[in-house]
Amino acid sequence: MLLRIVAAGTALLCGISLARGQEVLLSSASVSKPVTDLALTADVVVEVHPAGAGQSHARTGVTVSPPAPQVIVNGARASERPKDATPRGEAVVEVKPRAAETSEVKTDPALSSPTTPLRLFSSRDAALRIEHAWIDLRQSAVVNLKAQAAPSWIDSVALVPSETAPGIAPKTVFRFRVIRPRPEVSVLMFRLFFDDKPEQHPRIIAWDESGTQIIQSGALGLGVDVPSSESMMIPMLGVSAIDVEVPGDGTIVRGAYLDWMANSDVLHPWNAEHRDLIREPFAVTAALRPAPQDSEQFGTVTATLAAEAIRMGPGVEHGATFQFQLESQPLVALLTFEVAGAKIDAPPEIFINGESVGTATLTLPDLADPGYRGESRSLVRQMQFQYTGWIRAQRIVPAANLKVGHNDVIVVAGVGTPAAAIRATQIQLKYLWEKSDYVLRP
Repeated sequence: MLLRIVAAGTALLCGISLARGQEVLLSSASVSKPVTDLALTADVVVEVHPAGAGQSHARTGVTVSPPAPQVIVNGARASERPKDATPRGEAVVEVKPRAAETSEVKTDPALSSPTTPLRLFSSRDAALRIEHAWIDLRQSAVVNLKAQAAPSWIDSVALVPSETAPGIAPKTVFRFRVIRPRPEVSVLMFRLFFDDKPEQHPRIIAWDESGTQIIQSGALGLGVDVPSSESMMIPMLGVSAIDVEVPGDGTIVRGAYLDWMANSDVLHPWNAEHRDLIREPFAVTAALRPAPQDSEQFGTVTATLAAEAIRMGPGVEHGATFQFQLESQPLVALLTFEVAGAKIDAPPEIFINGESVGTATLTLPDLADPGYRGESRSLVRQMQFQYTGWIRAQRIVPAANLKVGHNDVIVVAGVGTPAAAIRATQIQLKYLWEKSDYVLRP
């Protein structure tokens, strides 16, 4: 299925409308700005992974996900499983959420329409493949752009300018209308790619057919001014539209990756740290979670140097700086952190007590990940790539570079990287213990 949208005579690469090969003109619609808190109930332990991906035998980490998500809006249950309507040729499902017990639930009048009921899934769709989707949302004034292809479960994508008013900052809305491809899939992973600018944090908001807000992400990004991406799991029972709301003209948004998630039981060590693990489609490791307190296990001490995100540039004067104290000299140390905006061929460089110990090793995801962003420069034949997301980086620190007492650590962006950011920085120190395994050689 090919996707194209035309607005005011200008082709928008980000705009998409699915009408079985037809082209549709955009029309402006006002979008409210709801702020609704809600919570999800859960009572089982499962692993969530992409529905179309190969299933691995993971033995570490779990994630909590409900078998039948129930959405709570301001303490009132706002929606449950959709109510089946009478089929006419194909199964048609119309969602009518029960009236909430509070009048504070926000609605979007642009979503509630007395026209054809929303088709959440049908008998004809039951045989469709559960495919993933990559939607390019970059805005362009170029005419006659090639139409994008997308799975048939994406009904439409539209660029909706928000209503402006005095004293209210303008916002742009990318609206996705999604149809569940099969009844058994109910959780959608929505990964948004954007430039993480300060004061321009995007939000992901899900609505039902009547225009009632079901769930929202809160502000995405950390404001570190580097290209980044964030993911959100959306329970799709009753959801008819997903909005990406962005302050300004929306040019900081680059694209979106959507994939349906499946549940499966997962084993994890009883005595290991309990982790909420949600498999990203291309990720090699789970997100790094800094420990609030120092810990010791089998002669290894783990300490968090800084949990927050820190922007850094090339050169020591623009590096991220940390300090820590040592009571005794370790045998070896391991520095671990997550980095965003790194060039894959120029990892961050580590300085310990004023001396360089080399560059970090990056744990790169699959090359098919849309997070890789190419950069071509004049007079340079080879294209360079930057990863626009958070990936793990590590560096072994020899014991000779550490000392008892005060120690300084500086992490700087790699060569040719104008700006990057790190977070969840921690260090592990290995000492001898009573069951250490080592050999003596002449």
